[in-house]
Amino acid sequence: MQLQDALTRVWGYTSFRPLQREAMQAILDGRDSVVVLPTGGGKSLCFQAPALVVSESFASDGFAAQGFALVVSPLISLMKDQVDGLVVDGVAAAYLNSTQSFDERDAVLAGLRDGRWRLLYVSPERLVGEGSQGFRRFLLQSGVRYIAVDEAHCISQWGHDFRPEYRRLGQLRDEFPGVALHAFTATATERVRRDIVSELRLENPAVLVGSFDRPNLVYRVLRRDNLHRQLTQILSRHQGEAGIVYCASRREVESLADWLKEQGHGAVPYHAGLPDEVRSRHQEAFLDERADIVVATVAFGMGIDRSNVRFVVHAAAPRSPEHYQQESGRAGRDGLPAECVLIYSSADFVRWRQMLEGNGELTDSARSLLRDMERYASSTRCRHRSLVEYFGEPYTRGECAACDWCLKELDPVADSTVVAQKILSCVARVKQTWGMGHVTDVLTGRASEKVVAAGHNRLSTFGLLTAEPGAAVRGYIEQLVAEGWLLRAGEPYPVLRLTPAGASLLKGTGTCALYREVQPPKPKRRVRGRAGEPVPQGVDSELFDALRALRLQIARHRGVPPYVIFHDTTLREMAERRPKTLDDLHGIYGVGARKAADFGDAFLDAIRTYRRPD
Repeated sequence: MQLQDALTRVWGYTSFRPLQREAMQAILDGRDSVVVLPTGGGKSLCFQAPALVVSESFASDGFAAQGFALVVSPLISLMKDQVDGLVVDGVAAAYLNSTQSFDERDAVLAGLRDGRWRLLYVSPERLVGEGSQGFRRFLLQSGVRYIAVDEAHCISQWGHDFRPEYRRLGQLRDEFPGVALHAFTATATERVRRDIVSELRLENPAVLVGSFDRPNLVYRVLRRDNLHRQLTQILSRHQGEAGIVYCASRREVESLADWLKEQGHGAVPYHAGLPDEVRSRHQEAFLDERADIVVATVAFGMGIDRSNVRFVVHAAAPRSPEHYQQESGRAGRDGLPAECVLIYSSADFVRWRQMLEGNGELTDSARSLLRDMERYASSTRCRHRSLVEYFGEPYTRGECAACDWCLKELDPVADSTVVAQKILSCVARVKQTWGMGHVTDVLTGRASEKVVAAGHNRLSTFGLLTAEPGAAVRGYIEQLVAEGWLLRAGEPYPVLRLTPAGASLLKGTGTCALYREVQPPKPKRRVRGRAGEPVPQGVDSELFDALRALRLQIARHRGVPPYVIFHDTTLREMAERRPKTLDDLHGIYGVGARKAADFGDAFLDAIRTYRRPD
């Protein structure tokens, strides 16, 4: 079987996504590689499809069987999710993890001895942990064709999910001579990519980096004010749709999940403090479409493949742009419009620094990543451009028409320079020794205990901006920091100081532009199915719903998430084209040979017998 044959016959795709063919060819050529493709870019297929293609170099080695691909994966849920999908597609795949019984693990090992598997998923701990040398010898004797390291950013201390056990994977180079290593991730800066190459000891690797731009995502940034009100406004744009709300703490996860349930939303909490069985149950409820909103810490999401997530909200700033890119990227994997909203305050970054310092993790790299995230949050420029250029990719699209800046949801402040000078003057009057909250209180005329104790309620700058809400003033200060007029310095409680440019502006040299947030307009009403999923014009929403219901029934019978059966993209195309025969079904995106054989008759029958309600 050749690559194009595998792509069409097994997965039902007629063409490759950007860089997929090159990534697969590197595997078939036996050349090490680093592949960076954004969430939803078809990364997993890059190391799955070549396992079905017998390379000439492997066949010449004299193995009787085709051999297998070894996939290193960091999470049990991620392994199970991918293996479930492969099995439904008709691919012989298995995993080894700690949740299996002795008999289940023995059956997997027996399958290796018999040459039954094309892909085997293992954790880094099982592969290079203590006492694993015999297991590695067994794998080599069983015919490992290549090794794919998924979520490879975990290798790098400059990455956003550093895991020390990933560092030890470099020893595979010595113990698997002649076996190529391939690193895959959705987010990696150039520095992280260099670290991956070094730690895995890759030899002249093919480095393939896809575009980080996700044009279907609408990015917005809000300064945290009344969180419940802000969430209510966001959810009003996504009634009945699936989404993820990320929080900074377990306590906030629980309280927000409870509040959302009180508001009538099907929400479940997810964080590391919950018992394993509860976390598993809540994740499965989301994947099985029995819950539409997950309120979670960053413990949730790696490898989540529910394609119809229509919004991702961060109720606090994450610790790096890499985290934000990956977590927000879980929206809109089906290519349809989705919304990503960051709701933040300057206190988020103080809290991160305190927490990391307490854990002994406040390294130079962690500080640098926090500053990068703070710059993104407070900047007044195209959000797509900011993220894309952060990862070292030139941005060439002009206005994106898909962020708050390009959609003109940030209004210019009248007399911006005068407002800026008032703020700079206040920083100078408090002798550049107080933080943002205190300066905001002085400017807005709030006689707090600290303001009165310092005598700052008697300053000429006290109450200069009483007409502005506190959140707006904090936003202006953050913009002045981002644009280099002010500096936030000191740990753990940074104070505001004038930069040379800020001092010049205060004296009347130069001009400054400031912006305030406005309420995003409500989107135009779209045709939807009952489940809230957007349905393109020309597609019968009732038929689409009927196909979704059938998919859910089959998925529950098989014990797998609905998207493992078919993605929504496939169901929409079925509802639009209304195939009548199995041959017609083979022409639908995402319908491979095994799925057509297993599910084709049921879906064809549903389409044939469908009658639109009067």
